Amino acid sequence: MSEIFTQDLVKWLDENLKPHLYQDYAPNGLQVQGRSVIKKVITGVTASQALLEKAIEYQADAVIVHHGWFWKNEDVRILGAKYQRIALAIKHDLNVIGYHLPLDAHPEWGNNRQLANVLDLQPFYEDDQPQTCGRSGLVWQGSVVTGETTLADLGVLISQRLEREPLLIGDTDKVIRKVAWCTGGGQGMFQDAIDAGVDVFITGEASEPVYHMARESGVAFIAAGHHATERYGIQALGNALVDRFGIAATFVDIPNPV
Repeated sequence: MSEIFTQDLVKWLDENLKPHLYQDYAPNGLQVQGRSVIKKVITGVTASQALLEKAIEYQADAVIVHHGWFWKNEDVRILGAKYQRIALAIKHDLNVIGYHLPLDAHPEWGNNRQLANVLDLQPFYEDDQPQTCGRSGLVWQGSVVTGETTLADLGVLISQRLEREPLLIGDTDKVIRKVAWCTGGGQGMFQDAIDAGVDVFITGEASEPVYHMARESGVAFIAAGHHATERYGIQALGNALVDRFGIAATFVDIPNPV
């Protein structure tokens, strides 16, 4: 089995995901230091206690996730669930590595790119770069591969591919041609999608104002699940590590209905 020094793996991840380009809500990169050599990695959406326990069971050296720890405005004290997680990682000498917005936006491994693959969306490109809008270019734009479909049919496709029922807001007979999407909690960028002239905006979560915005703008809104839309980028990143370094990487899905 191949191996790599932890510092070299984190350096490669930083060079490719470019966290310095983003004003993020949590630190990106190595969040808890563990053993100095990595042979086996567990990837997952969130660094929950359940994921850490799976990593320990699989005798992994690191967990690499999309949702790490130490979020802005959270209580800085190490108490309760936060203590249990950190103590577990330290006890088992487990590296905890997280990339949030950089993994959403990456043009190859990112959540937006990978969700497009899953939902048969064709991103628009300008000078070989995805056409985006919203803060830090986190909202991608494109079309359905078939050229057009209805909101209802798109909802059926999403339920089949993501294995959960999406929330659809809008006329279900509406013809969908141009699409914008942002995985996870992108509902705050719905106006950016509306301004881009799309027919529907797909994200993970909904908040109360989006119902009225959808109805009044005529742009449909789909909440397909925060966790459900963000399972794919971290898998693509794990596959990239296998291809580049030959280390073992296994994705573990800890189900989450949100």
